[in-house]
Amino acid sequence: MSFDWPFVLSTLPAFGKAVLVTLQVGAFAIAASLLVALVNASILVLRVPLLRRLVVLYVELARNTPLLIQLFFIYFALPSVGVRISGFSSALIAMTFLGGAYLTEVLRAGVEAVPKAQIESGLAIGLSRWQLLRHVILPQAGILSLPALFANFIFLLKETTIVSAVAVPEILYTTKNYIAMYYKTYEMLAVMTGLCVVLFLPLSLLLAHLERRLQHGQFGS
Repeated sequence: MSFDWPFVLSTLPAFGKAVLVTLQVGAFAIAASLLVALVNASILVLRVPLLRRLVVLYVELARNTPLLIQLFFIYFALPSVGVRISGFSSALIAMTFLGGAYLTEVLRAGVEAVPKAQIESGLAIGLSRWQLLRHVILPQAGILSLPALFANFIFLLKETTIVSAVAVPEILYTTKNYIAMYYKTYEMLAVMTGLCVVLFLPLSLLLAHLERRLQHGQFGS
């Protein structure tokens, strides 16, 4: 069976739109997840008792339930209590819910890696806990966490394939539609694989480069 190049070329505009949707969902999820993680990490460092327990509960709940279950709950279960959310919004909320938990753990580990001597020095010169968090802890924790953060960014971008389950027209959804309509399974899977390689391989290479620079103390040089 020959590869149908004319058919593949005819699908490229639709796949171009699917790539944009994938990047939109991924970019929003990454930005929102990072914001959630920064708030959570601040709560953990400042040791606000009730909020700290809520953050720990949220992290455990989000990390121990599959993204697909979270997505289905938002898209299919909430309408039963009168809350209707579009597929695209459901995807963004679910991915932020999951991503925020993973990035919270990454930043928490980064905070714990900050030398205690620097924290003690900050307290000794009269910095408040908020000033210490803003000017000493979070900047260093962010740098120390960069490889793990970037790895989780790539993870979230890859997880966008799950949102096809609620009819968000990203790459996997578009692939399944063309296969269902035209039975061009081989061609569509080849296109999907090629697009994923183009999207994710450069990010993985950038991550490896970043890790090497950090290991040799070259970051920022």
